[in-house]
Parts: sequence; structure tokens; C-alpha cells
Amino acid sequence: MNDMVPERPTPPHVLTKQGVAAVGGIAGGILLLIMRALPFPLGIIAGAVAALVGAGALFSKDPEDRKPGMIITLAGILAVIAGSPIPGLKNFAGFFLSIGAVGLLAMGIWKGIKFLKGLKSRS
Repeated sequence: MNDMVPERPTPPHVLTKQGVAAVGGIAGGILLLIMRALPFPLGIIAGAVAALVGAGALFSKDPEDRKPGMIITLAGILAVIAGSPIPGLKNFAGFFLSIGAVGLLAMGIWKGIKFLKGLKSRS
């Protein structure tokens, strides 16, 4: 019974990735909720800026930048549509923007919990 091996500590590079993902997910979710709540002209401007920034990352030479670039570009396009005065499209895009925000928040919280557990295993 005394042959149990204690759990190995989480490697530092894994902790770093989890911490960055946690902060990025929570910040991204909050920003999506803010973009969803912006009034007509500001929502379109913020969405266009996000789409342009995402497009810049999407066409980056670094392959690790492409997936976040695609997500930011799509979020920007959804924010532009959600900020438009067209009722049907506005509701459709706003719904998916809200789902994305909740998903990012949930992912950020989950990664934060994993980060804290990994940090605790190192002490």
C-alpha cells in the first residue's frame, strides 16, 4: 500500500500555456460581450478594427497565429453585422457573438482552474 507514487508536478511550459489561455479566454469573452453591447456606429467600428487585426494575424507567416487570427476575424465580422441596423441579421449575429463570448469565458475559467491545480502540484 505504501508503493503509491506522488503525482508529478506540472511542467513549467504547460503552466505557461494554461495561464496564457486562461487570461486570453477570459479577456476575449469580456471583449466580445462589450462589442455586443456597443451602439450602432461604435459596434461597426469596433468590429471592423477587430476584423482587420484578425486578418493581419490570419495571413501571418507564423502558423500558430492563424487560428487566433481566424477567430478574431470572424468575431469582428459578427460584431459588424451585430452592430448593423438590419433587425434579422443583427439578432442572428448577436446570438452567435454571445455564444462565442460565453464559450471563451468558460474556456478561460476552465484553463484557469487547470493552471491553479498545476501550480498547486508544484508546491
